[in-house]
Amino acid sequence: MSKIKIHDPFFGKEEKLAINAVLESHQWASSKGNNKVSEFEKKFKSFVNSDECIAVDSGSSALLLSMSLMDVKNKEVILPSLCHVSAAHAVTLNGGKPIFVDVDPKNLCLDLDLVKKAITKKTKVIVPVHFGGMSCDLKKIQELCKNFKINLIEDAALATGSKYKNKKIGSHGDAVCFSFHPVKIMSAPKGGAITLNGKNSKKFKKILLASRNSGILNDNSVNHVGWNSYMNEFSAAICLEQLKKLNKMISIRYNTAKKYYKKINVEQKMPLDTECSYNFYWIFVKNPTTFIEKMRQNNIEIGRYHPPIHLLKYYKTNKKLKNTEIFAKSHILLPTHPNLSSENVEKIIRLTNKFS
Repeated sequence: MSKIKIHDPFFGKEEKLAINAVLESHQWASSKGNNKVSEFEKKFKSFVNSDECIAVDSGSSALLLSMSLMDVKNKEVILPSLCHVSAAHAVTLNGGKPIFVDVDPKNLCLDLDLVKKAITKKTKVIVPVHFGGMSCDLKKIQELCKNFKINLIEDAALATGSKYKNKKIGSHGDAVCFSFHPVKIMSAPKGGAITLNGKNSKKFKKILLASRNSGILNDNSVNHVGWNSYMNEFSAAICLEQLKKLNKMISIRYNTAKKYYKKINVEQKMPLDTECSYNFYWIFVKNPTTFIEKMRQNNIEIGRYHPPIHLLKYYKTNKKLKNTEIFAKSHILLPTHPNLSSENVEKIIRLTNKFS
């Protein structure tokens, strides 16, 4: 019996042909982002309806480069502890101080009342994380940013294709960071993107084009520090094909989440939202370790999210984040990827109800 995986890229002959075309072209990468990379940037910009788009090699690079735009040295950046540690690293490596805030237990996005309380004269950026694909309340966050003159960088690594009030995630914040890692909604061997919006988007794009190429400008001059972070042609070619299938993939994920929401009998589970792209589906169980092992024995792979950042050695604080810590102890992640068959989904539901 084959194992049901927690994550599994959805692809077909189109991606195989695209990879082979790049291979045969002998143009596998361009530090200036020509060819497939620039084509992908144009199409992803159109898809999310952003002002600008810059492709990079990962979601982590997207966060690092976006943060470098905001002059956070000796400033504070508010973010949830419930996210990938690269978000905190992006702040630290740019000279800022991460300020961790708890999440709303209903959707695991930033608790905005706590965000408001955490704002000080040193606050430079707010980084909401669209957890699992569930959009944060961007209207309220944008109001806070406007009132306190704070920049908005969204972590949308788990939310490619998600919407907020019928507008795609990627069309709101000053900078919005996406990941195209194989475990994400849109998959490539390695990849990410930054979408830009607002009056500074053209200026920021020019800076980022150099930043992703070790700071090197078109005339080979270097005016600021950069990183080797540009996307390769293979990833761009795959992303172009994945983008064509994205709405279909999200529809499948939503229908799987809908079945989980309606049929799984647990007290706490991920809400159902037609605007969510469902990178995974979280629920609380009594004993996650035992549950995962029992599901493994039935050839079902179950996930766990990253440990909260404020509990990691490097960032450890005495600050209590109640809802974040409850989630860390109680949750498991169920698969939503489009390769699941109806039989797979029903098996997951049946055994989840049995072992949860």
